[in-house]
Amino acid sequence: MKYKQREQAILLLSDGTVFYGKSIGIKGKTFGEVCFNTGMTGYQEIFTDPSYYGQIMVAATAHIGNYGVHQNEVDSDGVKIAGLVCRNFSFDYSRPDAEESLFDYFAKINLIAISDVDTRALVSYIRDNGAQNAVICTDGTPLEQLKAELANTPNMKGLELASVVSTKEPYFYGNENATYKVAALDLGIKTNILRCFEERDCYVKVFPYNTPFAELQAFNADGYFLSNGPGDPEPLKQVQETAKQMIESNKPVFGICLGHQIIGLANGIATYKMFNGHRGINHPIMNHITGKGEITSQNHGFAIVRDELEKNADFELTHEHLNDQTVAGMRMKGKQVFSVQYHPESSPGPHDSRYLFDEFVTFMQSHK
Repeated sequence: MKYKQREQAILLLSDGTVFYGKSIGIKGKTFGEVCFNTGMTGYQEIFTDPSYYGQIMVAATAHIGNYGVHQNEVDSDGVKIAGLVCRNFSFDYSRPDAEESLFDYFAKINLIAISDVDTRALVSYIRDNGAQNAVICTDGTPLEQLKAELANTPNMKGLELASVVSTKEPYFYGNENATYKVAALDLGIKTNILRCFEERDCYVKVFPYNTPFAELQAFNADGYFLSNGPGDPEPLKQVQETAKQMIESNKPVFGICLGHQIIGLANGIATYKMFNGHRGINHPIMNHITGKGEITSQNHGFAIVRDELEKNADFELTHEHLNDQTVAGMRMKGKQVFSVQYHPESSPGPHDSRYLFDEFVTFMQSHK
């Protein structure tokens, strides 16, 4: 039946632009900020990345679903995107060890997806006009009604989403007899970050986003970690205060993505919403400490204000995005505190930047 249910579907942008396609066979409508990812592979990791919560994902690569899904390739407890837009949706898959098709994976959670869209034109449109709210409709809802509903969808700027994706209760990851203990604040943490810590002989206790510092401190960790996550970092006032206390503890502190932005805000360095963000596994970064270039995995729609970082006497710029010169990494002078805007756990993506986990472990080793 799923092959026959190729009914017309639409993607409506908040500025009134409409892109037409076909439903993959799951009826309904879904709202969110439309964004695109340029990665050619790793769609399951992308779909389950908590940093994408509340976003409609446009896949820039032509084929989605062709290698099915596998439980080992999830980066959280389930799909986090609000919906999917793609060119070609593969109902069949060819990978021998895949566990099921992407369609069956989506059908279980009623995820709305539209295929047969001119995604090259759509990606170009987003690049020219910026990220904006959108709705995928596969159930025939009249266009005027969709426009009215879309007008009431909250804007990503000012939207706090870490509380939605964060764990509700603390949990442990790794070997309890490991050499190092890490207290991780979950703002939308990816499973592969935890794997990277475990591979480096770390035992991690993952705490809810709003955990008071005293609770984190009671774990007696060797270092603190602020994770990636979705939404605007500015409303997370309590998390910013917790980050200040982490830094004041003089233990090593490492931040990724949203955690990186929180460290900036905790020190009076502002953030801003980007025009269309960085999302993909081929973003070029210059490491100003080593003088080497890195190809990185990225997923963010907010960034640190570079001018404010450069004026802050306590910080220095360590990494720069070579496409637009935005802040990609920074560190505090005289402290073992550092952060990056991109995703060094690189799932999906190249492994150029995994040395950052090694640096964090080295800091913890010197602290012990």
